[in-house]
Amino acid sequence: MQRRSLLRGAVAGTGTVVLGFTMTRASFAYPAQPGTGPYGALGPADVNGLHLPSGFTSRIVARSAREVAGTGHTWHGAPDGGACFADGSGWIYVSNAELGSGAGGVSALRFAADGTVTDAYGILSGTSTNCAGGATPWDTWLSCEETTRGAVYETDPYGEADAVRRDAMGRFKHEAAACDPDLRVVYLTEDEPDGAFYRFVPETWGDLSSGTLQVLTGSGATSAWRTVPDPSAASRQTRRQVSGTRVFNGGEGCYYRGGLCYFTTKGDNRVWALDTRTTTLAVVYDDSLVTSPPLTGVDNITGTGSGDLFVAEDGGTMEICVITPDDVVAPFLRISGHGGSEITGPAFSPAGDRLYFSSQRGARGSNDDGVTYEVTGPFRTAA
Repeated sequence: MQRRSLLRGAVAGTGTVVLGFTMTRASFAYPAQPGTGPYGALGPADVNGLHLPSGFTSRIVARSAREVAGTGHTWHGAPDGGACFADGSGWIYVSNAELGSGAGGVSALRFAADGTVTDAYGILSGTSTNCAGGATPWDTWLSCEETTRGAVYETDPYGEADAVRRDAMGRFKHEAAACDPDLRVVYLTEDEPDGAFYRFVPETWGDLSSGTLQVLTGSGATSAWRTVPDPSAASRQTRRQVSGTRVFNGGEGCYYRGGLCYFTTKGDNRVWALDTRTTTLAVVYDDSLVTSPPLTGVDNITGTGSGDLFVAEDGGTMEICVITPDDVVAPFLRISGHGGSEITGPAFSPAGDRLYFSSQRGARGSNDDGVTYEVTGPFRTAA
């Protein structure tokens, strides 16, 4: 999705009303429609149960409740949100544990330049229901608790600094975070049926210890940010403190690139785009507006330098689908035999040639049966 597509999405005309915008297919590219994806058809299941396009291969890099080979570290259950970080000539993949009752946290896998796993270790423990999160430009991982008064923890992927709870970012049912280095804010989703969409404005960029939590308000084509009076939610939940707060049905993944913040809502199977400069919203994808939708159960989201968006399914047909800048949506991969699970934590290596993700509950549908994969191949990395 390019900025020109988003602006077409807000053009007034006649036709279907989405989020108060009046739009016609002649005047805009959204919402994305099924078509032939840039990687072609999926092949038969490989040895790991993945259906992939030609030229792509997979391997399993970790399994829940099992030691990561050669590291002495047992991989966590219910792997969820994740991200990659450069580490010299190699890289690190971090993964949340969506486990309750203080059993949550974050673990990391360290890779050498040739892709060999050289280490695995924990970087956060004792938290609950760590669902998604987001990477920062200063190479930390924001791990978000999906509980009623959940917190954001800033963690060190390299395992050198202690994790720190960032209370100024609000206490609510956090899902994902996406940093905007252009406006120097962090966008936050909320996993509630009547959830809000937030941004955190730090007093100093690079320091999340203090700042202002704001919520998106308005209706139709008009939106504005307003300050949340009590981010701690001591007596009233944050999404109910500001009149006119926009409501989103089950906020999930969040991804920022080039002035656009994309986020997903599972309650209505939508992918949204916010033009962060004009505060204009558009619906990138809505499965109710698509015949035989290839993407259902929208959840985690990430992207590449080519402008492609990769959206993981919670249930559905256990696929990761790609949405191209030309607004075509198509399956990129499918996991066979994991009908009781969901796909979580999609993230690309720094070079963009490896995609990491997990089947959270594996073939048995159990938290201790999670599987973390790597897919390697000719990903489109440039626009």
